[in-house]
Amino acid sequence: MGVEFVALMMIPLCAVLGCIFLAALWMILRGGGRKATRATHDEETRLIQDIYHGLIKMEERVEALETLLLERERKGGGVS
Repeated sequence: MGVEFVALMMIPLCAVLGCIFLAALWMILRGGGRKATRATHDEETRLIQDIYHGLIKMEERVEALETLLLERERKGGGVS
């Protein structure tokens, strides 16, 4: 491998490392993204829990509907 190959490989490597450095510097200057307050964290947690409980309720409703449809099918009524 010649010097040209190594030089060509250094250009993308320097570009990537430069981008990482600039991104890290930007994060440090704007506070590292750690300015999320406890209230914000609590609100996000509450929203995630609400979504989870809503999905549990939806799953129960789907199971109830499946049961109703299977009972109707066994009786020979079919789905209308």
